[in-house]
Amino acid sequence: MAEHAVHPAYPVGLRLSGRRVVVVGGGQVAQRRLPALIAAGADITLVSPSATPSVEAMADAGEIRWERRVYADGDLTDTWYTLIASDDTTANDAASAEAERTRTWCVRSDDADAATAWTPATGRSEGVTVAVLTTDGQGRDPRHSAAVRDAIVEGLRDGTLAAPHHRTRTPGVSLVGGGPGDPDLITVRGRRLLAEADVVIADRLGPRDLLDELPPHVEVIDAAKIPYGRFMAQEAINNALIEHARAGKAVVRLKGGDPFVFGRGMEEAQALAAEGIACTVVPGISSSISVPGAAGIPVTHRGVAHEFTVVSGHVAPDDARSLVDWAAVAQLRGTLVLLMAVDKIGAIAGALIAHGKSPETPVALVQEGTTAAQRRVDATLATVGERAVAEQVRPPAVIVIGDVVAVGPDAAAPPAE
Repeated sequence: MAEHAVHPAYPVGLRLSGRRVVVVGGGQVAQRRLPALIAAGADITLVSPSATPSVEAMADAGEIRWERRVYADGDLTDTWYTLIASDDTTANDAASAEAERTRTWCVRSDDADAATAWTPATGRSEGVTVAVLTTDGQGRDPRHSAAVRDAIVEGLRDGTLAAPHHRTRTPGVSLVGGGPGDPDLITVRGRRLLAEADVVIADRLGPRDLLDELPPHVEVIDAAKIPYGRFMAQEAINNALIEHARAGKAVVRLKGGDPFVFGRGMEEAQALAAEGIACTVVPGISSSISVPGAAGIPVTHRGVAHEFTVVSGHVAPDDARSLVDWAAVAQLRGTLVLLMAVDKIGAIAGALIAHGKSPETPVALVQEGTTAAQRRVDATLATVGERAVAEQVRPPAVIVIGDVVAVGPDAAAPPAE
């Protein structure tokens, strides 16, 4: 019976920063393993007559030293750890023998049983390193190790595998962009922070399905239902964030799209900073890009649009509060994406036409994009106001104006540029 079947490997984390590591062989195995050794701060010497382009680039960048030759006895002098990964079995055997004599921990890619160390399947998530070895009586199974590693890391990243912090946490607020609505489109970091939250203050347009996944002890607050009293709505939300953070809670402010794209995220960050409360910003997928994409509309396309402009339509063009130069917007040749503009689209279309935009410009209204209720209504700039009313388009909806509306998977390829 193999020795490792009787005595499984003892797991340990090597601290290699500033310590000499020798890698024998510059092929695909070295290419996969070197980045982690570089990240560990190891002082790396590569011994190999050749290397892959990626490994050569590491040497050119000064991340490793490359001695362009075959292994020679004595190469492992004063070495803490060595990776033997060449295609020369004789050289591998000789290097392995030197490692045994010099008591250097040695990994061999060609013969794991001849090595004194094994490389686990590793993955990382927010400061946690997951390392998996399978060493049962049936022998090592690297594929099983990798599958277990992937399952654990994915669970930590998306929050389905909760790992509460038992040491003292620093209370604070995370401003998390939840994406356009589909719960799968939140970032992995945002999902993890949700899983660790004590309090979640959620917007109406946030990914609501994610709230059902939260543990029972998490307090979920609908931002639309916070008692405002003498405060403005935003001020009341700011106060709620501050109050819960001061109580020592981990607070997530879950917002639709991205916190800083018409989301008042900076107002909340400023309010927290004024009170000395730690704030983490987690960007989200903006509906201005993702919703058109989900409806089959590219906001840019070769030969059609080299730019796209995102504009808030929550106030009409003739409103004194409007900060948009509609005359300038009408002259742009690229794509125009309007958010929060459903009830103002008639007035906006009229202003664009008045300032020179063609009435025949294609328009698409995409309601509840990326969700099961998504629907698309097509029109032109001249008809969009009437179409929005006739089709009873309701917020949330993203409105796309421009020739890209007519571009789809079946459209002809654009001309060469």
